[in-house]
Amino acid sequence: MANHSQLGFQDASSPIMEELVEFHDHALIVALTICSLVLYLLAHMLVEKLSSSAVDAQEVELIWTILPAIVLVLLALPSLQILYMMDEIDEPDLTLKAIGHQWYWSYEYTDFKDLSFDSYMIPTTDLPNGHFRLLEVDHRVVVPMESPIRVIITAGDVLHSWAVPTLGVKTDAIPGRLNQTSFIATRPGIFYGQCSEICGANHSYMPIVVESTPLPHFEAWSSLLSAS
Repeated sequence: MANHSQLGFQDASSPIMEELVEFHDHALIVALTICSLVLYLLAHMLVEKLSSSAVDAQEVELIWTILPAIVLVLLALPSLQILYMMDEIDEPDLTLKAIGHQWYWSYEYTDFKDLSFDSYMIPTTDLPNGHFRLLEVDHRVVVPMESPIRVIITAGDVLHSWAVPTLGVKTDAIPGRLNQTSFIATRPGIFYGQCSEICGANHSYMPIVVESTPLPHFEAWSSLLSAS
């Protein structure tokens, strides 16, 4: 959960998010190196007197052609690796279908016979003490930790987006189309997200709450919900 004075990302709770944070730091170091080099060259030109004994033009052209190519390779290789990892869905233990509506989410656990529910934001007037305003819902998405989860995402009316930053998940919900993503929650906890596509007047009132629990707790929860 982010706080008011936080400058960086939220703590990663999935392998994909860990890779995204590492790539961000890597790209930041590359950008910092480029800015430092350019700043040094500008300062050197301002301080030193210009001389006619400059480096041969061919050598300069070779340098400013090769260096950008090297920088692009340093950025492209880890970026492509993460893109392939995000698209890879290999034998999920659980499949969850998320359907966006104006302005709430519906969830279906397709591996169970009859396990589905609607998830609405809890109004501020009904919010228990200690819960987060505009982020808490009446029915959380409960998933087993350390298990591959596939999420099939669509919408029933307009464009929505199912996004949980700490899990590294953000996928558009499009009417008439099924998109899919996956994640593995590496630790137990409660992870908050929101619809990240402007979908109408109450766009900011359809939060997402994912609760990661050990497998025995998830089995007990699913049995209790199915029985009711």
